Amino acid sequence: MRKHFGWRVRIPVAMLVVAVGLTIAATGFSKTTASPKASAAAGLACGMGTGQKATGTPITLGAIVTNQPGTSFTDITSMAQAYFSCVNDNGGINGHPITYDVLQEQTSPPQVAADAKELVQSDHVVGIVGNTSIIDCAVNGAYYKAQGFDLIDAGIAQQCYASPWSATVNMGPRYSGDGAAQTAILHGAKKIVVDQSNVPGFPYNAAGIALIGKQHHIPVVQLTANAASLNGETVAEQIVQAAGPHGAADLIFTPPVAQEILQGAQKLGLENKVIWTCATPCNTDSLAASLGPAWNGKLFVNAEMNDINDDNGPDSVLYQKVLKLYGSAVSGGIGSFSQFGFTVGQLTVKALLSIKGNNYTVKTVNAAIRNLKGFKTDMLCKPWYYGNGAPYHLPNNTDYTVEVENGKMQIVPGSGCLPIDSVDPEVAGVRKIETAQGL
Repeated sequence: MRKHFGWRVRIPVAMLVVAVGLTIAATGFSKTTASPKASAAAGLACGMGTGQKATGTPITLGAIVTNQPGTSFTDITSMAQAYFSCVNDNGGINGHPITYDVLQEQTSPPQVAADAKELVQSDHVVGIVGNTSIIDCAVNGAYYKAQGFDLIDAGIAQQCYASPWSATVNMGPRYSGDGAAQTAILHGAKKIVVDQSNVPGFPYNAAGIALIGKQHHIPVVQLTANAASLNGETVAEQIVQAAGPHGAADLIFTPPVAQEILQGAQKLGLENKVIWTCATPCNTDSLAASLGPAWNGKLFVNAEMNDINDDNGPDSVLYQKVLKLYGSAVSGGIGSFSQFGFTVGQLTVKALLSIKGNNYTVKTVNAAIRNLKGFKTDMLCKPWYYGNGAPYHLPNNTDYTVEVENGKMQIVPGSGCLPIDSVDPEVAGVRKIETAQGL
């Protein structure tokens, strides 16, 4: 399946000119009337926050996102688009609206390679932001580097974190799985069973957990499942049997699949049989609501961004307002995926607004992205940075732990921020870079 989320319509230029001319002739003026949505957005701190709709020449950005049975990350790009829409209704980028061209893919290397070339060569995007694809970083890294693009993405593959041309707002399945394993150990786990989707890269995702288990002399068992066709009860039973007494589950699945497994566990009365933990995708209120109070205090989720139920910071408040006003395409609602998209949007706009002279080119836009540092938000434990020239990029390496509490995700009381264990070598490398560069 190949989909364009262009939030764009291709109209021949000549027809567009005629249409605009007829409109001006009929009305006698060309001033844009604010839409009800734009009026509602007035006063929101989206970008310039002017309350005026941007009408200049567009700044075109692009993204590639995985959307296939059992694995969809479209909430990330949909929320980035929601924020860009709010920005466009609040002055845009010095009067220029953002056009966001999103291509969906289904883990096909030829398709993903073609998508990158389409964005760069056909659509002439000046920035690539919000990419969340299982294989994009692995397939297109050399191309992005050659074309001068520096991505702000929500990474999955190893190359998203071990490359100078990609800086992520998330820590991805490997490091989030690490954090979930650390939480399981803090709760007394004597064995950890990792279960994840058998998509490309799954051995890499569990490698850090194996190192953490070895450090603590705790055995780690690795399972995989076909996310598009698994039976939740069967998978839950397999996990419990493999974990044994005082064992823990570490789930690395998207929310609908994790929900099916956890609901299967509940049907079989297994919610008390192991310590249930989950990587970041489980941090959604929709999943918590589907489980209900039977899971209170029984599911611990590594949350790469703050839980808005416990935070009234300005970014968390704005995120909720933008989600409500513009986020109709965000199927999962409040949760980490949409938080990622919102933060991608904020970082991108900050970079664009730093460019002088309305000169938005591949060179200027990506230079502005590389120069981002010290970005403070109540969504993250630590300020976010790009780390210009850094061989590793993992700016989000300290995060939160949440648990289910009466149908919502809440930060575990007294848990604070959890540094991902530097026994994972790339985490150790990033911490050295942070110290050396003062990040």
